[in-house]
Amino acid sequence: MFGDERPLAARYSAADTVAGFLSALALLGALLALVWHPGRLGTAAIFIALVAAALADAHARLAAWAVGIATACWLVGMTLAVLLDRAVF
Repeated sequence: MFGDERPLAARYSAADTVAGFLSALALLGALLALVWHPGRLGTAAIFIALVAAALADAHARLAAWAVGIATACWLVGMTLAVLLDRAVF
């Protein structure tokens, strides 16, 4: 009728739920890495995003975006830290 009639719990596995939360956590860490210790936070955000991408089935696009954004924020954060003579690690 209107798409998938299964209950919400049957559509998404526990791994999908964890992958969604890990992707959101990676995005938060990546945005924080722009302004504070990009060497630590950016690297951790990329690692968390890669774990989320490995787990994701239903949230594969979100996890892929998290990997890309975390990598871009790490690069920009490291560049800003070097140019503005701030702490990298």
